[in-house]
Amino acid sequence: MRFLGINAIFHDPAAALVADGRIVAAAEEERFSRRKHGKRPLAFSAWELPEQAAAWCLREAGLAPEDVDAVAYSYDPSLVVRRPEGDWEDLRTTYAVRAPLFLATALPGLDPARVTYVPHHVAHAASAGLASPWRDCAVLVCDGRGENVSHLAGRYRDGGLEVLAAQELPHSLGLMYEDVTEHLGFLRSSDEYKVMAMASYGRPRHLDALREVIRTTGDGGFRVEPVDWDVYAKALPKGAPWTSDHADLAASVQARLEEVLMELARWLHERTGERRLALAGGVALNCVANTRLLREGPFAEVWVQPAAGDSGTALGGALHLAQAYGEPAAPMGTAALGRGFTDEELGAWLDVARVPYTRPADLAAEVAAELAADRIVAWFQGRAEYGPRALGHRSLLAHPGHAANTERLNDVKGREQFRPVAPMVLESRAREVFGRGPVPSPYMLFVHDVRPDWAARIPAVVHVDGTARVQTVSPDAEPLVARMLTEFERRTGLPVVVNTSLNTAGRPMVDDPRDALECFGSAPVEVLVLGPYVVRRQEVFGP
Repeated sequence: MRFLGINAIFHDPAAALVADGRIVAAAEEERFSRRKHGKRPLAFSAWELPEQAAAWCLREAGLAPEDVDAVAYSYDPSLVVRRPEGDWEDLRTTYAVRAPLFLATALPGLDPARVTYVPHHVAHAASAGLASPWRDCAVLVCDGRGENVSHLAGRYRDGGLEVLAAQELPHSLGLMYEDVTEHLGFLRSSDEYKVMAMASYGRPRHLDALREVIRTTGDGGFRVEPVDWDVYAKALPKGAPWTSDHADLAASVQARLEEVLMELARWLHERTGERRLALAGGVALNCVANTRLLREGPFAEVWVQPAAGDSGTALGGALHLAQAYGEPAAPMGTAALGRGFTDEELGAWLDVARVPYTRPADLAAEVAAELAADRIVAWFQGRAEYGPRALGHRSLLAHPGHAANTERLNDVKGREQFRPVAPMVLESRAREVFGRGPVPSPYMLFVHDVRPDWAARIPAVVHVDGTARVQTVSPDAEPLVARMLTEFERRTGLPVVVNTSLNTAGRPMVDDPRDALECFGSAPVEVLVLGPYVVRRQEVFGP
């Protein structure tokens, strides 16, 4: 059977396809539309569907819309309590009610009767619990909001979800973090990771005060009271310089978030007795909090959905329906679920662009040599990643041994200088270079301590607090990247390469060859690797 998942209601519209017991494809609409996050999370944008992503998922499987057995829409409007006087929320709900007809228009041939509403947090839970390597596990979802709740705590047993707690709105950890994001001059529902990065520069000196207004309730839920953030730091206009007061506010909010998640996890562990925890929801993209849960929490193992934000509910919805129809899918073995291109297609793009290129006999060695010479490499390989992390398919790579490369990459991307860049390392070498943190860690969703004897050797990937958001690389899963890392170490003695997403500020991650060529043409990147082909800036634009 074939199950199409659709996320459209808030932000990060996406589509996913589960067919015949496996995850076939998953992609975010932003990668096609080139509009960051697909759309803004406004009620009057709820009608916008991931039309291009959905059409691509079907093409990838060789299906027509009429071949789909069921469609999961990751929001259930029947759960929303409508206000008699009406408001913006009423408009959002109206759009959701009419989503089957909108989908039938976007995908001609689709029977609107095949559309099923899957509650938002159930879809999040399925994206973690049913995609994880485990049949049985506890599951914790925290985000901004769904229909009428902002969190779910439960467990999966033999593929079935038992919901044990759900926090009703307006109390929301995700919305609280969004508020702080906006207060600090960033874009809410988009830039929360910047607050996490800024937190490392501050002290949590307001933690006691925040404990009074953000607290758990002992029954699996929590309360978030209204907070006047100006008491702690004045609101920052967009782009304005931040001060220690702003960093201290970020540090305080981050610390309280971690504490509350820890308390929720302990409650869930006591209720379930499970050894394993699966996480989803936008809050689960907070890799610092994830790491604390793993290090100090009661669960022996923690797995996080790589597309933990709302885009992941497209996959979760499809997995939920597959389970309900008695055709459960195999666990998620990779995040490389997006578009890919043949060598012939990539070569044709380069010919159309009329740029000189080569096809080296040993691509891994060639790229390693460029990196060893301290050149920035735009790396485009295989199928695009599902979720916000570049995992060696759509990446900017650089030498980690030069501290200036952090600033250099942030300049290339046009982003704030306090932002860290991440390392990729062979899984077999990770423990030698990095301390506390899970290995393997293929999805870059945890932070690791950098061992003191290595910190001075790879300064470009060491954050101000001495940590790094590591991606471990398995030769079985990523043979080309693993060979490149091996060749780079042979030349430099360093088993680590800088890996950050292939995009510039405010733009989605590069997805197709045209995107890669446009990014290469507009940013000071020395080398573009497009599949097996190498393009050098000097040969295109001159010295």
